[in-house]
Amino acid sequence: MDLIKLAEEIIGGKRLGRQDDLLFFTDCGLDELCSGADIIREHFCGDKVDLCTIINGRSGRCGEDCKYCAQSAHNDTCCVSYGFLDADSILSAALSNEEEGVDRFSVVTSGRSLDGEDFERAIEAYKLMKSKCRLSLCASHGLLTALQFRRLSDAGVESYHANIETSRRFFPHICTTHTYDDKIKTIKLAQAEGLCVCSGGIIGMGEEWEDRLDMAVSLSELGIQSIPINALTPIKGTPLQDRPTLCQEDILRTVAFFRYINPTANIRLAAGRALMDNNGEKAFRGGASATITGNMLTTSGSTIASDKSMLQKLGRNTRPDYSGGCASERKK
Repeated sequence: MDLIKLAEEIIGGKRLGRQDDLLFFTDCGLDELCSGADIIREHFCGDKVDLCTIINGRSGRCGEDCKYCAQSAHNDTCCVSYGFLDADSILSAALSNEEEGVDRFSVVTSGRSLDGEDFERAIEAYKLMKSKCRLSLCASHGLLTALQFRRLSDAGVESYHANIETSRRFFPHICTTHTYDDKIKTIKLAQAEGLCVCSGGIIGMGEEWEDRLDMAVSLSELGIQSIPINALTPIKGTPLQDRPTLCQEDILRTVAFFRYINPTANIRLAAGRALMDNNGEKAFRGGASATITGNMLTTSGSTIASDKSMLQKLGRNTRPDYSGGCASERKK
């Protein structure tokens, strides 16, 4: 397989899907694969790197049994638990991140969904941030209804995060309290309300290469334009605590073929960047066009300032674009 030629064909309009035998991605030359992925990234995304930060708006005591998660009540971890943060605290964090020049800010909460009084508090926080901030607002609150998505949009939220986590085949091995189809339904409801959906998953949980390829194809079929790729960082007290960490080459290979399969999307580095040299520098030269950053990410080993410094040395543009929404997700 001539991977550079394939990259040029994708730029010309070719798209890969379930009709194609994609297993060649698992053993082709890594250097050529990454080079081709970067050609595709440069064409569709340009040099802009989309920077996203998050705040844990509600922590712990989650009733879902996700086997990788420190916040699940099913797992015996040292997770700190607290209720939904007050709006002023969330606003303060958003303004601080805006001052450091990130593109978007997301409030993430534990639990199957956000409802009742906590959902109302979230709406007020988003309205406050919308009135005071220029950065784009994102949300991650589990399995919501169409009405809730409409209210989030009305409050100023532009993007919604809902990872599919892995392939349909492997999903029951990591979670049994909700289903893969629950995730798909949530994504489609968010899209129907005009929200740009951020959805990806975690690699290194025991899945096969075929599962990673299947996840990449599924995200393409859903039209996802922001795809976070997390490399598992095993957490003591979770069922996956003894999983071996992925090598850098496996992470780079995954990022690269996600770019081939999802050429116009932002491929976003997330958890596990510390498993790679210089927090993923090679991945940014192998298809990645975005990242979760921030001074509170305990698994990243980086800060906003250090990420921007590294990216600028690569010749990448880290200036924020506050126009927001899906258009900025695809900005060249």
